[in-house]
Amino acid sequence: MMLEARKQTEKLLEWIRKSPAAFHAAQTMGSILEENGFERLEEADHWRLRAGGKYFVTRNLSSLIAFCVPKQSASQILIAAGHTDSPMFKLKNNYESVAFDRYLKLDTEVYGGTILSSWLDRPLSVSGRLIVRQGDVFSAKLVRVDRDLLLIPNVAIHMNRDANNGYAFNPATDLVPLFGGENAKGRLKKILADEAGCNPEEIVGHDLFVYNRMPGSVWGADDEFFSSPRIDNLMCAFGTLSGFCAATPREDSLNICFNADNEETGSETKQGAGSSFLRDVIDRVCEAIGADSRRLLASGFMVSADNGHARHPNRPELCDPLNAPHLNQGVVIKSNAAQHYATDGLSAAIFTEICTRAGVPVQQFANRSDIRGGSTLGSISNTKVPLRTVDIGMAQLAMHSAYETAGTADFAYLTNAMRLFYSVGFQSATDRDVRLIF
Repeated sequence: MMLEARKQTEKLLEWIRKSPAAFHAAQTMGSILEENGFERLEEADHWRLRAGGKYFVTRNLSSLIAFCVPKQSASQILIAAGHTDSPMFKLKNNYESVAFDRYLKLDTEVYGGTILSSWLDRPLSVSGRLIVRQGDVFSAKLVRVDRDLLLIPNVAIHMNRDANNGYAFNPATDLVPLFGGENAKGRLKKILADEAGCNPEEIVGHDLFVYNRMPGSVWGADDEFFSSPRIDNLMCAFGTLSGFCAATPREDSLNICFNADNEETGSETKQGAGSSFLRDVIDRVCEAIGADSRRLLASGFMVSADNGHARHPNRPELCDPLNAPHLNQGVVIKSNAAQHYATDGLSAAIFTEICTRAGVPVQQFANRSDIRGGSTLGSISNTKVPLRTVDIGMAQLAMHSAYETAGTADFAYLTNAMRLFYSVGFQSATDRDVRLIF
């Protein structure tokens, strides 16, 4: 079991390595989908969908929706939703900053709620999207500088005696990456142009991010743990996609896998979970196949998948005493009285049964009642696409660190649960009853 789990985890780590920013996560997802027989669509085109067809579409190159058209009249809709972005640093438009006429730094701002100190003294690089103008055409080209390029140097303890006493890092002064020496001015644009296969003067815009270059690692006495950048939320994004591709859909089910950008900054963008993207795709598919989207949603189910906090071995008092999961113990169902998670009693019971049938253990998570927790995209997405929803994740440590930790067995648990989820029949004639068909 552990050997197979390690193999699957290593596939996840390789996929994370190739996905340093949301653009690349969506791109690599698209490649996986094409390998599995999915056809790429464009929102600007007229869609001609065939029964049993498999398709995917992106928005902003950073959010992706894949779907399987039912072979017969649709009676339900099944959705898994995750996100492609992770906390990091974004380069400003004018990013070159000179220090002492000797060093060149890059001016950045924080994207998402990262643990600032975790970015210090690590090998970093740049990835994202360039806007290239060639004649009258403006094109987006993805770039990933695949070498150690930057570092944010710490201040020596002799110069900052408060470093171990709860020091408050200032992103404008303490977290500025060092790029090169006095001759480095203009070099980053040249490096990026070489990556994109264009001339530097053709670059007219960019969306560029600093990413952690440290490779993922499987470790522990029995290889039971793994660590990597961007486990939140690429672990769930890849796990739900893997289950989606491996499932055998019911002939009357519209199956959808949705991964949105900008969850880490609130989802309120044109490509976020708070946008019209998911609703637009559902409406277009339903128009093409002659289905009533409102009736499908009433008989549907969504799994919002975004990792959750494991009980910390050094600080267990920070977790709820009864609702704190552990690594390698299965899927985590997340609940919150303020509906920061979309889970309710019915959706939790339904998904627990699916996991049980799949041989996947289930754990519960709730924040300690006097500590404000995070939120995710389930409830946000439900304001545009209302259907029964459970918020799940996999237990991890050091969420939003530049280097996070999770359990090796848990990725296989997630994939197995999602594969069965996408094969289940849901019947719901009233607002109080749901029948599962396996």
